[in-house]
Amino acid sequence: MGRNKQFVVGAERGVSLTGLIAVLVVLGVLAVLAMKLVPAYLEYSAVKDAIVRAKETGGSPREMQAAFDRTASVNDVTALRGRDLVITREGGEPEISFAYEKRVPLAGNVSIVIDFAGTTDPSGVVAASSGQDR
Repeated sequence: MGRNKQFVVGAERGVSLTGLIAVLVVLGVLAVLAMKLVPAYLEYSAVKDAIVRAKETGGSPREMQAAFDRTASVNDVTALRGRDLVITREGGEPEISFAYEKRVPLAGNVSIVIDFAGTTDPSGVVAASSGQDR
């Protein structure tokens, strides 16, 4: 004969109210972080696209800065301007680099600082800025 499984009367299975609240708090914090950080990364993506388009226009460094400013204004980029770009000519081909810091306020005096950098150089080396950091 098989074994009888005994069940304790009144025993319950599932998530307790405290466990549910803890999970909801963690999910809420992650959702707030995502809502705060996603715009910064979208802006970074727009900056990378703008430097590629500025390089494609060619011309003098000033013309490439102006092309960047036009593209950046369409994409609502506020973290960087054309004058902040580092434009170098190595091997005759112009390469555009940028680096900037973005502060994302979370609550009160708590912020997240993100360092963004990018370049059109195939080697991936970001040229050092000759100006003062922001």
